[in-house]
Formats: sequence, C-alpha cells, structure tokens
Amino acid sequence: MADLQALAAVLAGAYASRAPVPPLTETYPGLTLDDAYAVQQLQISSRLAGGAVIAGYKVGLTSEAMRQQFGVSESDFGHLLSDMEYVADTPVPVSAFVQPRAEPEIALVLARPLSGPRVTVSDVVAATAYAVAAIEIIDSRIADWRISHVDTVADNASSGGFVVGQSPVPLDRLDLSLTGCVLRHNGRIAGTGAGAAVLGSPLHAAAWLANELIGRGAQVAAGHIILTGSITASIPVAPGDAVTASFDHLGSVTAVFD
Repeated sequence: MADLQALAAVLAGAYASRAPVPPLTETYPGLTLDDAYAVQQLQISSRLAGGAVIAGYKVGLTSEAMRQQFGVSESDFGHLLSDMEYVADTPVPVSAFVQPRAEPEIALVLARPLSGPRVTVSDVVAATAYAVAAIEIIDSRIADWRISHVDTVADNASSGGFVVGQSPVPLDRLDLSLTGCVLRHNGRIAGTGAGAAVLGSPLHAAAWLANELIGRGAQVAAGHIILTGSITASIPVAPGDAVTASFDHLGSVTAVFD
C-alpha cells in the first residue's frame, strides 16, 4: 500500500524546490484515483494551515484539445488557493513554477453555494453571479509532463496559478457554449475555440465539478471561482512572454510573464 503522506511530501518538495519528480505511478503502479485525491487533499490541508485560503476550484482536461495534448481522457479537479491568483497585466514570475503553460478559460463566480444531492446545469445558472475571462497557468511537478490521470490528480490537477479578467458578465447576456475565444502568444494567434469545447458548455463542467465535490464531502461555496477548463491546447511560457485570451462578450485578459 502506498504511503500517501510520503507521496504528498514528495510533491510538496518538488513544489518548493522547483525540481520535478518522476511520475508517481512509476513508483506506485497500484495508486488509485481515490488515493490521488487523498494526496491532493493532504497538500491542500498543509497549505491552508500555512495561511492560504480556498478561492475556488478548477476543472481540468475538459476539452479534446487538452486530452490529446497530455494523453489523458478523463476530467479532474483541483483546488484554487488565494496565493495562486495574479493580477492581470502585472508580472507573473516564471521562477515561481516548474514548467508553466498558459490556457484560456471561462471562469464562473458563484453568488451562492452549489449543494446536492445532485447539481444540474440549471442549478449552476441560478447560483452563478457572473462569468469572466480567465487564463489558467497550469504547472506540473511531474517531470516532462509525463502525467497519467492519477498523477495529475495527486498534483492538484496540475494547478499553478490563474489570472481573472475585469469585465464580469451575467449569464443571461451570453451563451457560454457559443462564446468564441482567441488565444494570442506575444501577439500571434496560438489557438482558437469556443465554450462548447469544454464538455459541450462550461456550465456542464461546473455541474460535473459540483457533483464530484459533493461525492467527496465538499462543495463550491458562495464567492468561489470555478475555472471550467481550457478551450484550446495549452502553450508553454517563458520570461518576457505575454499571453492574451480574448472572448466574445467577455473581453480580454492578459498574463505577462517575467
């Protein structure tokens, strides 16, 4: 049986040292999905004890582009913490990450909790205060992004940081599945897509997340941010880069890296 505390310590050490580690599944081939979420929770509990606050959650691997990019066919979720948020158009230090990549996402901010027993898309719409453009900075403590589903879940769904735009829009003013997106890397188009790439709609991703959390004894709370998943494939970033995600009706958000 895997020592989950030891695995959490391995990932925490990789996070602190910025030195990636081999896939956990190479060392512990019997590691289960429940084990992986337990390892994730152990790390989050440690960071909360250190003063961080849960800002929301991310849904990962919701689009075919991302699943093909990393060879993982199932969605997952991770925690967003207060110390992971960066202000748009201000420098994001690449040195704070191991192997960062940027991706465009539609974020939802909740006005009230999403509670069970079963959350529907209608529940998500009723609970959401607004949608807003976002860029997630994904990162992996697993060497060379050689992740399996279990590896990325244990590693907090490959979370790194996030940048949220400044133009919130109520859901009754747009159709998220038809919301188009252009991702630019240093001014050049790096990808295009629409909200439908995310499980058919970002609302579906949010409902999936809420039900997964409820099944694991948690829930999305009022004020929480939900990053619903990347619309395009992710792109690597380096010091001096600028990444802009432009969305129909939601405006643009830019992450600048140094």
